[in-house]
Amino acid sequence: MPPQPWKTISTREVYKNNWIRVREDLAEMPNGRTTIYGVCEFGECVGVLPFIDNQNVAMVRQYRYVQQENHRWEMPTGGIYPGETPEQAAQRELMEESGFRAGELIWVSSYHTSKSVCCETAHLFVGRGLSAAEAPPDETEFIERAILPFSEVLRMVELSEIRDSMTVIAVLHVARLRELGKW
Repeated sequence: MPPQPWKTISTREVYKNNWIRVREDLAEMPNGRTTIYGVCEFGECVGVLPFIDNQNVAMVRQYRYVQQENHRWEMPTGGIYPGETPEQAAQRELMEESGFRAGELIWVSSYHTSKSVCCETAHLFVGRGLSAAEAPPDETEFIERAILPFSEVLRMVELSEIRDSMTVIAVLHVARLRELGKW
C-alpha cells in the first residue's frame, strides 16, 4: 500500500520575490502528529540542449552567484512565465541565451529538481534544426556562448565539471539514446 498523504493544517508565507516563494507549513502526518515543514516554491523551468549538427551543441556559461563561480558550461535554461507552455519557454530561453531558435524541440524528460523541500518541475528538451534568432536576455544575465563537441560536453558531465542538474540529465539521456542507436 502506498504511503498515506500528509494534511496541511496551515501555511505561512515567509518570503516572496519574482522568482521564489518560501513558506512554512504546519502538517499533520499519518500518525496524527504534526510537524513544521519548510517549502521553497519556484514553479516550472525548462532547459534545451541545442544541437548545431549531430556532433556539436551550443552551450552557455555565466556567473552563478550561489556557487560563486563562472567557469561551468551549461545548456540554456530558465523559468516558465505565466501563460507560457514549456515549449514556448524553451524557445524563448534558447533565443535569449544562445541566439538560436529550434526548428524542432524534442521532449527528453520532466523531473522534480528537489523532492523534499523545493516545489519545482524541470522540463528538458533537445533542440534541432537551429536558426539564428536573438531575443534580449534577462537583465541579470551576462552570458558567454560557445559551440562544443557533444563528446566533450559528455566528458565534462562524467568528470563533474558540469554540475547543473538540467544539463547533466539532458546530456546523459542523449548519450544513452545515442548508445542505443536511437539518436
